[in-house]
Amino acid sequence: MQWLMLQQEKPDDFVIEQHTVRDFVDAAAGELGITLRWEGEGVGKTGIIETNANDTSPKLSTVVVRVDPRYFRPTEVETLLCDPTKANTELGWEPVITFRELVAEMAREDLALAKKDVVIEKAGFRSFRYYE
Repeated sequence: MQWLMLQQEKPDDFVIEQHTVRDFVDAAAGELGITLRWEGEGVGKTGIIETNANDTSPKLSTVVVRVDPRYFRPTEVETLLCDPTKANTELGWEPVITFRELVAEMAREDLALAKKDVVIEKAGFRSFRYYE
């Protein structure tokens, strides 16, 4: 998709999906067997473990999501309406997998990396840090 966008004679915006950060986080947590409860508003919003089907860390009631004030946009438009029709019409693009399938794949890959890092660190080696 990105390659198709870059081949256009004139730069333009193409919408391919529309979801919130919360949609993404909920879908990723769900793939890992975790349900989140959301509390607070704005910069004070947190995602808290409500259920964990795996009976593993983190424990219930643990805050696992916080809003980073560096990325919070208080003047963000509340409702953004997007339509992927233009990407289909002008680029001939159609999605191959759904949003949920994409998030599931990403969550599984990140979990595999995290498990690998645990093994590496238990053996006395340093692992990468995948965050800022």
